[in-house]
Amino acid sequence: MRILVLGSGAREHAIILALLAEATPHDVLAAPGNAGIGQDATVVDLDPNDPAAVTEFADDRAVDLVVIGPEAPLVAGVADALRARGIPVFGPGRAAAQLEGSKAYAKRIMESAGVPTGGATRARTRSEVQAALDAFGAPYVVKADGLAAGKGVIVTHDREAALAHADAYLASGPILVEEYLSGPEVSLFFLSDGDHVLPLSPAQDFKRLGDGDEGPNTGGMGAYSPLPWLDERFGGEVAFVDQVTAEVAEPVIRQMDAEGTPFIGLLYAGLILTDEGVKVIEFNARFGDPETQVVLPRLVEPLSGLLLAAASGTLEDQPRPTFTDAVAVTVVLASEGYPEAPLTGRALTGLDAAASVDGVHLAHAATARAGDGLIATGGRVLNVVATGETFREARRRVYQAVDAIGLDGSQHRTDIAAKVDEG
Repeated sequence: MRILVLGSGAREHAIILALLAEATPHDVLAAPGNAGIGQDATVVDLDPNDPAAVTEFADDRAVDLVVIGPEAPLVAGVADALRARGIPVFGPGRAAAQLEGSKAYAKRIMESAGVPTGGATRARTRSEVQAALDAFGAPYVVKADGLAAGKGVIVTHDREAALAHADAYLASGPILVEEYLSGPEVSLFFLSDGDHVLPLSPAQDFKRLGDGDEGPNTGGMGAYSPLPWLDERFGGEVAFVDQVTAEVAEPVIRQMDAEGTPFIGLLYAGLILTDEGVKVIEFNARFGDPETQVVLPRLVEPLSGLLLAAASGTLEDQPRPTFTDAVAVTVVLASEGYPEAPLTGRALTGLDAAASVDGVHLAHAATARAGDGLIATGGRVLNVVATGETFREARRRVYQAVDAIGLDGSQHRTDIAAKVDEG
């Protein structure tokens, strides 16, 4: 197939690497891509957020499938334009993408579908925020209602910090103040064709910048898969996934279809395992980053067939995806100053040495060519991904590779998957 992947991050690089690893070769195009993606696929000069431009390009180049990676093109309606032209696309239309684009919309869908989630208040003024903070109590959870690149959420015991966060987003519209939910978090992806869903394998990501879950929230500093500790609590991964499929994914997909906004693409369920049971923290309308980087390397079936089946409404004919027993761990290398004010333009070195470590590959997030070398162009620069037979082996490999990379002032966590390794 000729496949166009929209996006420029490590998630898109991971998708492209999975497509290229299949036994049947594909012609993979990427827009706009990055320096690492350009080493593996054909990068094209195309604005991924322009519905008309993407549709004309896909039509002119006889693209068989378009895969939308990030959220911005979804909210811009790129999938709608492609479907109107009859081009298969993996990604929801603008209306369905509200599931990520508006947290208030997602809460309403969950309530209508009977999906377990925490309480929330939609606040339009500072006084409404104050009242909601007092009603829920500490720790305080304040979320921007719209897209905020993974940085629109604050969880804090400091009431003034919660108010300041709310003030920063109230100028753009209402915000959500939510009930604090306590417990381990799990990310679980579902492929959907609007009627049926197929689950992938769970992963756990690390949102805080520093070791021990200290520091500000980020877009994600690392992840691992599978989650062996689900065995003790749920009787195994399959039982857990079956429960979430029945209680979360299927009701949401049915509700959205009933409302005339069928969800076609990747439903990302951000879950928390509370003492009262599994609850949804949030939904995303696309593959998660960095969880994709540890889920796809373990996938047995060809990714292309699953994505095309979802895009063409034939997911019911596909077998449930299976995964290897391998362990996958990814560590994000970030620029100095991330997430508030990342310093960019600095040289990257040692990438060949890092990629030569057994079981390791690199997924580029924010890189560009500069002369004969590469430079960092954003906050999260690289994902170092390692697989192994055990968590100890995968962690040893991933940190050996991280240590080989040079980037002045870079940041990374040293405790990704450490607790499960110790366990």
